[in-house]
Amino acid sequence: MPAVFFKEGVRFLYPENWVLDESPLEQGWSVAVQSPSPGTAFLMLSVHPQRPEVNALLQATLQALQEDYPEMDTFPAEAEDIAGYASTGCDVEFFTLDFANTCWIRSFRTERATYLVICQASDLDADLAEPVLKAMRASITVEKDDAQGVEETESD
Repeated sequence: MPAVFFKEGVRFLYPENWVLDESPLEQGWSVAVQSPSPGTAFLMLSVHPQRPEVNALLQATLQALQEDYPEMDTFPAEAEDIAGYASTGCDVEFFTLDFANTCWIRSFRTERATYLVICQASDLDADLAEPVLKAMRASITVEKDDAQGVEETESD
């Protein structure tokens, strides 16, 4: 059975054996789920209620990655819907600790917030992790602005 994350109107499914970690941001919050050791895969979703422009958030994310991985390659991503909203983003490839890593970065904006979704896996576990990451990303839902979110995290 998958576990369910729900907070402030944001919901997604994730494997119950993955580790969940929530963190406050200066303005907003983020949640990450990581594959069990020795896996390297993770999904990170951040919520920005001040609603920055999608492209500005993507550029800031890419700049931070570029500082850590100056040799990274960036590719435009195909348009896709996340939570019923059109997202934009890019795919990034880089090496770290002798492993090739692929990072899928997507962002979308609603009446409530701007959302950033980052999925990443190394070639160590990409074959198993990529379909799981795609399924988690596809399971993301965001309540409309008039809905009242109740903070909770549950596991079935």
